Formats: sequence, C-alpha cells, structure tokens
Amino acid sequence: MNRTTLSLLAAATALAAVTGFAALTAPDAGEARSASAPARLPVERSSLLCPAPSTSDIADTEYTSYTPARSGAAAGTDTKSAAELRPTAATLTDPDEGAAGDDKKSADEKKDEKKKDEEAKDGAKADAAERPAPEKPFLALKTPGKPVGGKESGSDSPALVGSADGGLAPGWTTQQTTVVPAGSGRGVLGVSCTAPDTDFWFPGASLAADRQDYVHLTNPDDTAAVADIEIYGTDGALKSQLTEGIPVPAGASVPVLLPTLTSDKAEDVTVHVTTRTGRVGAVVRGAGDETGSDWLPASADPSGTLVLPGIPADATSVRLVAFAPGDADADLKLRLATPSGTITPAAAETLRVKSGMTAALDLKDVTKGEVGSLLLSPAEGGQATPVVAALEVTRGTGAKQEFAFIPATAPVTERATAADNRAKGSVLSLTAPGASAEVKVTASAGTEGGEPVVKTFEVKGGTTLAVTGPPVPAGLKGSYALTVEPVSGGPVHASRTLLLPQDGIQMFTVQTLPDDRGTVEVPTARQDLSVLGD
Repeated sequence: MNRTTLSLLAAATALAAVTGFAALTAPDAGEARSASAPARLPVERSSLLCPAPSTSDIADTEYTSYTPARSGAAAGTDTKSAAELRPTAATLTDPDEGAAGDDKKSADEKKDEKKKDEEAKDGAKADAAERPAPEKPFLALKTPGKPVGGKESGSDSPALVGSADGGLAPGWTTQQTTVVPAGSGRGVLGVSCTAPDTDFWFPGASLAADRQDYVHLTNPDDTAAVADIEIYGTDGALKSQLTEGIPVPAGASVPVLLPTLTSDKAEDVTVHVTTRTGRVGAVVRGAGDETGSDWLPASADPSGTLVLPGIPADATSVRLVAFAPGDADADLKLRLATPSGTITPAAAETLRVKSGMTAALDLKDVTKGEVGSLLLSPAEGGQATPVVAALEVTRGTGAKQEFAFIPATAPVTERATAADNRAKGSVLSLTAPGASAEVKVTASAGTEGGEPVVKTFEVKGGTTLAVTGPPVPAGLKGSYALTVEPVSGGPVHASRTLLLPQDGIQMFTVQTLPDDRGTVEVPTARQDLSVLGD
C-alpha cells in the first residue's frame, strides 16, 4: 500500500473517531478541482447522547429528533439508513448524593454508609456491563426532513444513547425538553443532545449553598471510559476529594454532584471534564433553590474572541463567567450586539481573567428591553488570549424568577438546527458580529403533520436580529425543527429561546446553534495512486 493511501486512511480513521465517517472517493476525470484540494463530504455516522432528564416525579420530557433533508435528495424513507436512540444500560446514582452538608451523622456512620454506597455502585457497574441494550429503540428517525417525537414522564426516565448512519447522519440533532412545574429543580430544562468527546469546558457552574449542580457523564461505547473532573474558582484550581478518575461503564450514565468533589462553596466555578480512556457525553445540570434549573452545555473551544448569542429582551439579571485555560491572563473588551447596532454595556466595558482562574461579572439587566448578544474580544492593545465563557440569564424576580444558560458558541459555517419548536414561544436570535449576512431559515414539517416553510433574513453587521415569529410549518401538528443556513456575507451565530411560562413563572430555556458538522473535509485522491510508488 502506498503512502498516499495510508495517509487517506489515517485521515478517515481520525474523522471517524471524532465526527463520524466520510466516504473517500476519487474525483471524476472531468472534474476541474485540483487533486490536492480538499473536498467536503457528508458524514456517514453520527452519535448523540441525552442525559437522564430529571429526578422529579412530576417531570414531563419531550424529545424531537431530526435530520435536515439534503438539497436535491429524493424524498421518502431511507430504508438503508437508521437514526435511533435507546435507553442506556443503566443510570448510576452518585454515591455521595445528598451527603454534602449533612453534619448530623457521625464520622463512623458516614464511613459505613459511603462503603455501602460504593459497594452498591460497584454492583451497578457490573450489572450495567452485563445488561444487554434494549432491543426496541425509544426514538427512531426514518426520513430526512421529517422529525419524530417521543415523551417520557417521572423520575426514572433514563439517559439515551444513539447513532445515525447513511443519509440520516449528516446534521442529525435531538432536543430534550423537560418541564418540572413545581418543587425542587422546577423549571424548563432544555438541551441539544451532545456528541461524545474527550474534553469539555463548563464556565458558569456553581458550588454555592443554594445550588445543586451535577455533571452528567454518558458513555456510548462498548468499553468503559474513565473521566476526570477539575474545578476552578476565582483563585484557581480547587482541591478535589476525588483522587482517582470516575469510571463510566460501557453504555451507562453517571451523574456526579459537584459539592461531593470539594468542600469549597464558590459561587462561580469552571468545570473541566476530560477522559483518560474512552469518550463521553458531558453536560451540567444547574439547579437553584430560588432560580429554577436548566442544562449548561459546554462552551465553544477556547478562543480570543467569543460570541454568546440570544440574551432575552426581558432578562432581569445577566452574569458572565469566563475562564482562561492557558498560561496568559486575558483582558477582554465587552460589547453588546443589539437590533440597532453594537454598544458598550453600561455595567462594564472590560473584564480581566487571570490565567487558570474563573472571573465573573454581573451585567444586571443589560439588554434593557431588546434582545442582544454579548461579544468578547481582546481589550485595546491586548493580545488574543483564549478563554471560555458562559452567561447565566435570569427572567422574572423573587419567587417568580427562572434562569437559563448561554454558553459561547461557534459560528454556523454551513448549517445548524434547533429541534422542538412550538407554534408559539420560539424566538430565533441571529447575530452577525462582523459583516452583514443573509441567512436562510427552514421550518421543517411537524412531528405529526405540516409542510415545510422557508424564509430568508438579512442580518446587518454588528447587530442581533430577533425573529420572534420564526417560520412555522403550514398546517403544523406537533413540534418542528428550525434549520439555519448562511447564504452570503459574514459569520453568523445563532440561538433559539423556548418560552414555556407556568403559573406566572417565566420558564424558558436557550439552546445555541453551533454548526452541525454534517460534512467533513477530506483530501481528494488521484485516480491512479500507483504512480506515487510504495
């Protein structure tokens, strides 16, 4: 086998491990493209992981799974492809859940209970390893362009793992939306089910006494994974009580209560999840005694410039949390992209983030009645130091307040989708931090009926366009998906806010729309590789 073929196979193997599979085909002889120019091909396999929705007995969860129809592809069911989500083999209980702050038990009692819990957890791991995956999928998508939905209720709803292949793989997305109307952890918890990876940053988590934040780790593979969790406060890394990695059995999900990892009660922390072996899906569930609960997805990769899109117009409190993972401090300039232009927030113009430390800034009601997006860039004369960041956004006040999270998100380079939109209550935010952009938005068919609708929007440079009435399928029944595709112009960042008020509480959730990575770039090959020799 010659060296060129080896390198192509190596590229395909690497892509398969991270983003799925892409077919490698030589270009036709008549193609004008250079043999050395890279090609973009649809991925042939995608994986998604959905965390266990809630521990509340009164929780109701809706799922919407969707793959955008490819341009020019024939309509109808793709019998050669599949996109299925199945319950995990087990959702293990964190052995220290509820132990934080329990000072009434003696040291010996706590030691005995911890030993029993560890033994129980070891038994659960063994059971998970031996338990076969359910034969029938919970949710099965059969047709690109036609979403499917599912529902679960109660506290025993499991985490889900799944994969899509063939024509259903490119751009496959699933939204999990849970409503807990009252009690502990009440709120709307929305999350786009995540792809497995080996490295995640979560600025915006908390160890405060009134918060109960969990990291949910889900393993999609047939072999066990081992994960590490590091926590960084405003003075640097916090001492952890965990000296070894966290085992995540094959096909299982493990929730880890953050206060069990450290005795620190820091209000603002950054959580870093990595894996020693294997890969996992990771997401943080933040829950406050007075502020409700929601999912905190991972921030975009560390960068010197970040966009946090779609702060609701009626936000009563906005808190920025940032972290600099490198060796250099970061001096950031803050700007707010509003519907009419970019301004400097009155609450603060800059933020200094020291290396290896978490920094937080209260921006108060920064949007002042207009949807906005926060833009972070190097301060005047400063260098572009990579940071990660997220916003904790609150609507309402007092007993009627509810919070959600907006992590920094990458631009939509080709396409991105937000599933589970309703006839009312969806707000699509489109931000063009640089040049103006033209964006195509497609409303899919509904899960139970309806015809797709397509609209095009112009987003002026330096502004955020709030589409309070995004396209809705004609004759909609059920929920539907919104797909965003840049047509021309500068970069576009997007998010979708879902408003689901309950009993006077302004419950909501925000999902950012990073590119769906439905295609991968691979090198093209000459038709006759033998001329290159061995």
